[in-house]
Amino acid sequence: MSNAASDYLENKVLDHVLRYSTAPYTAPSTVYVGLFTASTGLETNSPSAEVSGNGYARKSITFGAAASGSSASNATVTFDAATGTWGTITHVAIMDALTTGNVLFWGAVTTSKTIESGDTFQISSGNLTISLS
Repeated sequence: MSNAASDYLENKVLDHVLRYSTAPYTAPSTVYVGLFTASTGLETNSPSAEVSGNGYARKSITFGAAASGSSASNATVTFDAATGTWGTITHVAIMDALTTGNVLFWGAVTTSKTIESGDTFQISSGNLTISLS
């Protein structure tokens, strides 16, 4: 997956690192991965193509320590079986809340996957990498 930081996160990181005192940034205690059928609005923190319904819910995800400007997921994440069609998953995003919230990072999946009723979507440990470079 290629990835990008959202405009929201880019501004928060700059404010935090450069010590803009009126806008401190506190990292979320849990981050979640969401599935999307298009990239619409992910960069601007206004996503409009997240899967919804049919048993879909974001899943929490964890990452290992960063090295050389990258951090990889360190556990397998398996979404519950779809109870109806989710569409074709083309993008994922790291979000700061289980519902609504803010896009932190987003990117296209390497291979799009159509999810039908009974299918699951899985991200194997180490297969989602976030890079700042």
